[in-house]
Amino acid sequence: MSSRILTRRQMLVRGASAFGTLILAGCDRLTNAPTFMDVLGSAETLTYRSQRLVLGRHRLAREFTEADLSPVFRSNGTSEPDNPTYRKLRETDFTDWRLAVGGLVLSEMRLSLRELRTMPARTQITRHDCVEGWSAIGKWTGVPLSAVLNRARVLPTARFVVLYCADTLEANSDTYYESIDLIDAYHPQTILAYELNGKPLPVANGAPLRLRVERQLGYKHAKYLMGIQLVSDLAAIRGGKGGYWEDRGYEWYAGI
Repeated sequence: MSSRILTRRQMLVRGASAFGTLILAGCDRLTNAPTFMDVLGSAETLTYRSQRLVLGRHRLAREFTEADLSPVFRSNGTSEPDNPTYRKLRETDFTDWRLAVGGLVLSEMRLSLRELRTMPARTQITRHDCVEGWSAIGKWTGVPLSAVLNRARVLPTARFVVLYCADTLEANSDTYYESIDLIDAYHPQTILAYELNGKPLPVANGAPLRLRVERQLGYKHAKYLMGIQLVSDLAAIRGGKGGYWEDRGYEWYAGI
């Protein structure tokens, strides 16, 4: 990876971190100003379009070697969901857990962890860049999201994949959710990971299954997956912005 790309990546992480600090600090007057939010929206659209045009929809994120693995892969966001359903599933080592696949598909499914492990797998060593300003390199193994979508037979009207999770980040809030478009969903490095560094995914890192969408910042990598839904539009889902943090002001497209 060139120094130019590395610098751009660092700038994006730092910029996103600064933006997140503004929101978490409660700068309501600024973030509620129409002009300010319009500028952010324009920047997001520019980033999305320029990355698709200049870098291409099939560009791979950089992959590393085992010698580059971080000694510890930190947990971002929730480290253990305070959810009765999740706790019960964890007690049985997720044998009763199922990934629900529905929405705009011909074949709705409920896939067990064992079934997912029988599907084609991909292993990749990549860097996770968190919006909080830290990075870590990990070795991920999982089923390509494209393989799940192909089995479900996505309808032509679908445009987005919405991912629903078991964790909440604050009291009395909805569970975490995220979304990506079909370009990223079918990208070869977008996987539903069930292993980290050759071992079953730890709870702190999203067990039993998490998304890895390697060309975007860490908050897009949804953990504790419970279901995915194919939709044509995001406006009617939760806050209408396509994700937990997006509903609170973060960019929907967090490309790096």
